[in-house]
Amino acid sequence: MTEPVRIAMWSGPRNISTAMMRSFENRPDTAVVDEPFYAAYLAATGLDHPMRDEVLASQAQDWSAVAAAMSGPAPGGAAVFYQKHMTHHMVDGFGLDWTAACVSAFLIRDPAAVLASYAAKRAEVTLADIGVVRQRELFDREADRLGRAPPVVEGADVLADPERGLSALCAALGIPFRAQMLAWPAGPRDTDGVWAPAWYDAVERSTGFEPPGPARESRLTDDLSRIADQARPHYEALAAHRLNF
Repeated sequence: MTEPVRIAMWSGPRNISTAMMRSFENRPDTAVVDEPFYAAYLAATGLDHPMRDEVLASQAQDWSAVAAAMSGPAPGGAAVFYQKHMTHHMVDGFGLDWTAACVSAFLIRDPAAVLASYAAKRAEVTLADIGVVRQRELFDREADRLGRAPPVVEGADVLADPERGLSALCAALGIPFRAQMLAWPAGPRDTDGVWAPAWYDAVERSTGFEPPGPARESRLTDDLSRIADQARPHYEALAAHRLNF
């Protein structure tokens, strides 16, 4: 049996990660999975997130079981296995050897924009919550393993020119671009995480990538601005390697 191309897409929250998952799921050759380590993360940290009990009941809570599934066959025997991962879910103690079976890529967004969006959903936000420090650690680990930088894509770049952005990303991932990635039907998906009602209202209304909205940095509180400043060096380290198209 031919091995699938397993794509581990590493993002922080409040990026275009769910829209990217929609885009890949609309390919005829691709199966997707939505934040498979979320329940394991909540179980390991004890954190109180929206719909915590539902998340814990919906997924495996043992990180090693999740890792085995991510490095195994694609659902339905698909040729491409797209995995939407949140970087902050990979807490200390969760092994990463399974990622060698995947092509890792990194979806980034300016931290000030992330925080402006995240604060609209949750009252309290920490640097760890937005995952950018962990994203840089995962990037550095994969770059060391490969001997070169893995693919990095800026969400705003994709929104500004979806066809060119997705074409460049697919080339970097070693798969052909498909025009079906540019649009998808509105509505929920069976593959969405159980937490979708708390987070996915906008993407459920979407039928494709929308142009970038206005920057909201000026709306940040002093506390959020400090977090943005702490996150920026890590974001810029990844942005230096972003795909140009």
